[in-house]
Amino acid sequence: MNKSKRKNIYLAIGFFAFILLAYKVSISRTINLKKEYASLQTDAKRFEDMPTQLAILKKKEKYYDTLITKYQVGNGSVQYNLLTTLNTLSEENNLKLTSFIEPHVIEQNELLAKTYEFHLEGSYNSIIEVIYYLEQNTKFGEVINLHFELKKNRKTRKEYLQARILLKSFG
Repeated sequence: MNKSKRKNIYLAIGFFAFILLAYKVSISRTINLKKEYASLQTDAKRFEDMPTQLAILKKKEKYYDTLITKYQVGNGSVQYNLLTTLNTLSEENNLKLTSFIEPHVIEQNELLAKTYEFHLEGSYNSIIEVIYYLEQNTKFGEVINLHFELKKNRKTRKEYLQARILLKSFG
C-alpha cells in the first residue's frame, strides 16, 4: 500500500470518528433539548388554560348544586332522604309505608350499589303515582322491581293491596 492510500484511509476513519464525536457532543444534546423544549411548551399551554378550566369547573359545580337541590338530595344520607320523601308522598297519597328495610349493599365494577326495599299499602293508582314520582322527579335511583300482592286482614276481613318495591342506587 502506498503512502497516499494509507493517508486517505486514515483521513476517512478520522472523518467518521469526528462525525461520531460531534454527534455525541452536540447533536444528541440538541435533539434532547428540542424534545424538552416541546414538552415545556405543552406544559405552558396547559397552564395558560388553567383560568378558563377553573371557570368551567366552577360553572359545573353551580350546575350540580342546583341539580342536588332540585332532585332533593340533601346533606344527609340517601337512605334518610329517601325515607323522608316516602313519608311525605305516603301522606299526600293516602298510603301506608309499612316497612323500610336496611339497604343491601353490593360492590359492582368498583361501584357501590345499594338496593332499598320498602312496602306500601293503599290503592293501585296512589302507589303508581309514588313510583312515578320517585323515578321521574328524584334521583334516588331506579325501581328495579315492583311486586303487587292482594292481602286480606284476618281481623277485619278486608282486602288491601300491598306493593313491594326494590330501588337500586349507585354511589
